[in-house]
Amino acid sequence: MQILIIHGPNLNKIGKRDTAHYGTKTLAELNDFVSEHAHALNPEIQLDFFQSNHEGSLIDYIQERSLADGILMNPGALSHYSYALSDALRDFRGKKVEVHLSDIKNREHFRANTVTGDACDAIFSGKKEESYKEGLTYLYQMIAGA
Repeated sequence: MQILIIHGPNLNKIGKRDTAHYGTKTLAELNDFVSEHAHALNPEIQLDFFQSNHEGSLIDYIQERSLADGILMNPGALSHYSYALSDALRDFRGKKVEVHLSDIKNREHFRANTVTGDACDAIFSGKKEESYKEGLTYLYQMIAGA
């Protein structure tokens, strides 16, 4: 089972910026946290991590890995307006879960809407790294048919 873990714009700066919303874990620490949880779910899960600050790079990455079983993605601010990224997610044949470290529904008004989330099977947000853990568990269960 192959799952893509995709981090969008500015997520390379987590742990250093706005820790009240995003927490203190760096991206490397978050990736380690996700890896540990994936191994606990099923040691056979293969994770492929990717981060980019560029919309086109994220779209290319999804299109080039169309045979993966699932995507766990934090599109960052792109979630609120990137119809191109939303289309790439819709075209992906596997299961998709969107995650956010912060509670996007209880922040600035413009963050409440997620066009990329509309292309996903579920959204988990507001629990910092636990959003990733819950999202990965849900994604694994969907793929495994549990």
